[in-house]
Amino acid sequence: MSREAKKSTDIFSSVGLSRRAVLTSSLIGGSAVIGRGLFTDQSSAAIAAKTSVGISLGAVVETNSGKIRGVYHNGVHVFRGVPYAASTAPPFRFMPPRKAETWTEVRDAFQNGHEARQIHPQNGNPAGSGGRANVLQGDDCLVANIFTPSVNDARKRPVMLWLHGGGYGYGSGMALEYDGTNLARNYDVVVLSINHRLNMFGYLYLGSKDERYADSGMAGMLDIVASLEWIRDNISNFGGNPGNVTVFGQSGGGGKVSTLLAMPLAKGLFHKAIVESGSTLRQVSADAAQKTSARILAKLGVDLNQLDRLQQIPPEKLLQAALTGAPGDASGNMAPLAPVVDGRSLPHDPFEPTAPEVSADVPLLVGTVETEGTYFTQADMLSLDEQGMRTQLHKRFGDATDALIETFRKNRPKATPSELYFIITSFPTAAITQAERKSALKKAPAYLYLFTWRTPVNGGTLLTPHTVEISFVFDNVWLMPEMVGTGPEIQPLADKMSATWTTFARTGNPRVSNLLAWPAYNAIDRSTMIMNNEWSVVNDPTREERLALLKLAEQTAV
Repeated sequence: MSREAKKSTDIFSSVGLSRRAVLTSSLIGGSAVIGRGLFTDQSSAAIAAKTSVGISLGAVVETNSGKIRGVYHNGVHVFRGVPYAASTAPPFRFMPPRKAETWTEVRDAFQNGHEARQIHPQNGNPAGSGGRANVLQGDDCLVANIFTPSVNDARKRPVMLWLHGGGYGYGSGMALEYDGTNLARNYDVVVLSINHRLNMFGYLYLGSKDERYADSGMAGMLDIVASLEWIRDNISNFGGNPGNVTVFGQSGGGGKVSTLLAMPLAKGLFHKAIVESGSTLRQVSADAAQKTSARILAKLGVDLNQLDRLQQIPPEKLLQAALTGAPGDASGNMAPLAPVVDGRSLPHDPFEPTAPEVSADVPLLVGTVETEGTYFTQADMLSLDEQGMRTQLHKRFGDATDALIETFRKNRPKATPSELYFIITSFPTAAITQAERKSALKKAPAYLYLFTWRTPVNGGTLLTPHTVEISFVFDNVWLMPEMVGTGPEIQPLADKMSATWTTFARTGNPRVSNLLAWPAYNAIDRSTMIMNNEWSVVNDPTREERLALLKLAEQTAV
């Protein structure tokens, strides 16, 4: 036994844990740490019991911080909790990320690292939209999980970097649904999922008075850039190609991808981009960010000339100050903390008024699901009657409501009132605009999709909710029955989705050889892939609805 392996075995033995137990927990992405229980809920334990066969120690891989060892399972090397940058603990709060510290011994990469400090939503949705993340919070949250078919083999596989959802306020890239094992094994790609700073730790803008904090409004995005730099410098040893990196993300993760596309610091670090249900045209202005910061600092009793005091305040108190409710009330929402157009890391809005020139040569795959809003709504909204639907839409569209309903119902005569309500309110205006503006640059293609498959869970009332496509993309439908059910159609659809995403990562074109052609988007044909159990390309599939909403927006703007 090598000295490094013996050292690891001794550590496990000293705390009463077998190496087998730790390897098992690493497979399911559990939050086991020294001195804590391996599983935090029965579902995780059950999954581990079913999938623990065939786990073994993985190979040792050199990084620019030191050597790491993961696990090997079902043909995939898995490394968890790998630092891509240093801890952000005081005195480095709100500062740009720093290079990861180095180590001399082989470091075991068996366990998820910390997620960013956050307050989970009060509506019960799990962290990161992916569910069952089961990780602890901490300042040393700049960590990656890596999934690869082989290491140290000089191969140049496509690299896919996943950015989790949860807006900019909460979430974890370590969520079970984001496990990259199946993508890596089935499609010969290298998959990474990361954590990075969120909410006020990632986006509290403090740069108006103190140059030392000039980058604070973009710290979370700079973390992502740091992860891309880590990929550039290290991924070759994991069998990946640093010259073929795709960034992909959903919801807030899609917003992060949209923002990266406009960041000069990220230029050349990634080569393809996928935005799922997160098309972001604008980000927070410096003026708006300063007003938010002023309100939070006032709650904390900190003056702009005393910003270093923020380094000493407990993180829980900082998070509470970012809630919109009364002091001490955890039931409020987070203040609107998001990437700031600071004139430095983000010179201008991502896709307003045009697509960013800095990433003009990066192909883009973008789309949404048909009824995003059913994920967020109250239960009674899923069973609206005709009057209830009209009342709810009138709150948003006023006197234009009746005409709008008529336009949408024309092509959906059998739609229920709730179905119609969510199709209207979830219309993919931002995704269409993003694809349109990207294609207008005429330097790299944009491809638009609309995912319309309907989940059978909850009696089918959720229709096509926000996040539903993720487990299909990752080929992890068996992990998320609470989202997609267990029907016979889910695996064939997962095969199509995962093949399409990885083909795009490999080639910049989402066409899979055994699927129909997928033309690039343009403002004339507006080719859109409609994804259900069967797929079809339709030119401008929602033309009448799109024009009606565009006209309404123009009237409102006047």
